[in-house]
Amino acid sequence: MNCKRHVICIISLTLSLIVTGSCVSKKDYLLKVQEGEKVSEELLALRSEHDKLEGEKEALDKQVIDLQGARDDLEEARTQLQLKNLSLEKEIARLKEENLELENILEAKSDTLSKNIVDLRAHVADLKKENSLLKEENKDLSQNVDNFQDQIESLQSETETLERQREEEMEQMRGTYENLLEDMKSEIEKGEITITQLRGKLKVNMLDEILFDSGKTTIKPQGFEVLERVGSILLNVEDRAINIEGHTDNVPIGAELRKKYPTNWELSAARATNVARYLQEKTGINPSLLSATGYGEYQPVDSNETEEGRAKNRRIEIVLVPKEIAPVSRK
Repeated sequence: MNCKRHVICIISLTLSLIVTGSCVSKKDYLLKVQEGEKVSEELLALRSEHDKLEGEKEALDKQVIDLQGARDDLEEARTQLQLKNLSLEKEIARLKEENLELENILEAKSDTLSKNIVDLRAHVADLKKENSLLKEENKDLSQNVDNFQDQIESLQSETETLERQREEEMEQMRGTYENLLEDMKSEIEKGEITITQLRGKLKVNMLDEILFDSGKTTIKPQGFEVLERVGSILLNVEDRAINIEGHTDNVPIGAELRKKYPTNWELSAARATNVARYLQEKTGINPSLLSATGYGEYQPVDSNETEEGRAKNRRIEIVLVPKEIAPVSRK
């Protein structure tokens, strides 16, 4: 604006000089011209500066617009930050509440853990004591194991010895069995005698009809002959018990015989006893090996519903068993 006023003033002065027609000297004129040129140069400079300032103004106006936009953005960002700040404050408040709850929970758990630690320490102490006791027991057990090992070795040695003895006894039993089979061949073929060998036992089963008359306990002559042959073979048996077992059928004792033998118990026992006495007295078998037992009708080998079955049930059994299980023998 100042530049415009200056130019207007110069133009106005020049025009005034021309219009007035005032007479001026050449020197004054030249001075005026020089002043005009100087003013023109200043005018050009002012115009250049004006254009430059106009450019700067436009740039500044643009910066102002940009700054206003940035300010608006900043205001928007500020609003968003305020909203976020409110949200964060709420979240912080919630987290504080949760933190307080967690602190309470942790405090309770800490108390529980402290108690558990105390209990565990006591338990560890008990375990240490128990471990010490177990070590002592283990030491004793180790000693027992050594003792047991010695006993096992001793028992193994005894077992081997017993096994050898058993084999020898079995061999002897086989010999006795074979001798009885050979010597009793006739009676076996007739079905009057059966001879079995099973599980270390040898059994001679004789129907009572070859030893006794019906209702009698006295051995008849045929029975003497049979028992003598059996006894001569059993005479060589020294390591076995010889059980004489009497058996009957279930037919009740007759009225006359009942005066002497009230039941089949007494009859079977008497017959078994007489056979044992004969084997001792007539064949010389060691009486310490002999025993006599009456089983009456209570261990039948066949049905008592038929005559044939009852005949099989009326019998004398001579059973050879190991000494340790005498005098009882089972079928």
